[in-house]
Amino acid sequence: MKTWQKLRQHPELWERYFIREKVLTAIRRFFLDRKFHEVETPYLTGSLPPESYLDIFETTLLSRDRKSTRAFLPTSPEPFIKKLLVAGIGNCFALPKSFRNTEDKSRTHNPEFTILEWYRVNADYTDIMTDCEELVLFINAYLQRSQKNPASVKPAELIYQGKRVDLSAPWERLTVAEAFITYAQVDLNHALERPALAKIATKKGYAVGPGDSWEELFHLIFLNEVEPRLGRGKPTIIYEYPAKLAALARTKKSDPRFAERFEFYIEGLELGDAYSELTDWKEQLQRFRDEETERTRLGKVEHPMDMDFIEALKAGMPPAGGIAVGVDRLIMLFADTNDIADTLFFPIKDLFWS
Repeated sequence: MKTWQKLRQHPELWERYFIREKVLTAIRRFFLDRKFHEVETPYLTGSLPPESYLDIFETTLLSRDRKSTRAFLPTSPEPFIKKLLVAGIGNCFALPKSFRNTEDKSRTHNPEFTILEWYRVNADYTDIMTDCEELVLFINAYLQRSQKNPASVKPAELIYQGKRVDLSAPWERLTVAEAFITYAQVDLNHALERPALAKIATKKGYAVGPGDSWEELFHLIFLNEVEPRLGRGKPTIIYEYPAKLAALARTKKSDPRFAERFEFYIEGLELGDAYSELTDWKEQLQRFRDEETERTRLGKVEHPMDMDFIEALKAGMPPAGGIAVGVDRLIMLFADTNDIADTLFFPIKDLFWS
């Protein structure tokens, strides 16, 4: 049954779907009150930053004389916003749709999704950590004011899938290395090269093929043993990812094996991915070339690299911290549903497979 049919037959469901508009309103109020500019970014582009782990959507742009040009749907607004940072816009945020292929038939993914990105100039990833704590608390308070909540629910608390979550700051903070030791009994400091990690994964009983990269082995362990344990009862910020997993992030000065990147989780849901932004154009270009090589190895669709982004970095981007947050997953949390389709009027399954 399609969503419009469910809503027609069960009008009590409207309240759950209207949580989306309340969350979007709360997000805008949060940032506009803090004097951030909201920016609009395009849904068609001729080039993209190469990202080895993403599949893209390609289309064709036709001129009036029917001359065709390859065009792509952006996987995020990031390169466009950073060009505005170079131009001098200052603190800003965007709430566009973004598009990632092969992300269907999942309870936590939809190929077309709403993303929130915000950037602070002269800031780093620790400043964005504080923003995350404050934003989630702000949304929770806004929803509590607009909805009937049980008297047993505290102001900084929400109920998700029957579990109480304490949203009050400070959240739990774990380095990736600490999380691997705690939940997978893996000393990541001695497993930052493929042979060592392959040996560990094999010993754990995972099927390790000769073509599996270090990144694939990392995620094999992380997704099975670490991620499901994060954010239980209290949000978790997991930070300092290996530099190999941070194509757009600045590396740590004290230990360049790791990057100034974090993600945050609530009840096992990965909600946001943040960086101290890389501003060195030469290093960024090299990382893009490495990602292109990996995309070729994986058989991904080739596309033009966003060299305009590199030119912007050459002009000089101010130090900044930034983050991408999956808004649909955030709505899942506040709507108390474990299926992203329950937050969308037109999920992908309604449009293609129902």
